[in-house]
Amino acid sequence: MADPLSLADRLAIQELMARYAWALDTGDPDALAACFTEDGVAIEDVFEEPDVWEGREGVRRMGAHYRDAPGFPGRQHPVAHVLIEGDAERATSKAMAWVTECHDEPPYVLRFCGYYEDVLEKRDGAWLFASRTIRLWDGPVLKNFPGHDGTKVARKRPAALKVKRDGPGE
Repeated sequence: MADPLSLADRLAIQELMARYAWALDTGDPDALAACFTEDGVAIEDVFEEPDVWEGREGVRRMGAHYRDAPGFPGRQHPVAHVLIEGDAERATSKAMAWVTECHDEPPYVLRFCGYYEDVLEKRDGAWLFASRTIRLWDGPVLKNFPGHDGTKVARKRPAALKVKRDGPGE
């Protein structure tokens, strides 16, 4: 049986989340891929059809996709209210997330409000994402409110974020 999560583990997981955001927001697909296990997966369950990016190479392609998307430079992906459960070898987390778009003069645009659901594994002493699922702030997280049945409401994909489907992991 593994030891409980230590304060050092919790800080390392939060730093992993920060490395992910910095890599994505500075257009560094290699650093983004390094945040995942070799067989890790990133799932964007936001638009009509989820995008699934498998393995480090798939995550690298995801990073390149966003780096090359018109209008993406200037976006930031902060997180807050991080909840982590697990032990010293494997954990799950969820965190609120949003995306700002910093172009031209303020006021800046809020592009996305949602959350991450993560499965994390410690490999060779480092915490990595085994999976990261990105979701809108709708559906299941709102099911306790009157008039909300927990059904996901997918966003229409903007043309600038259309994913090319020409290889494995995409």
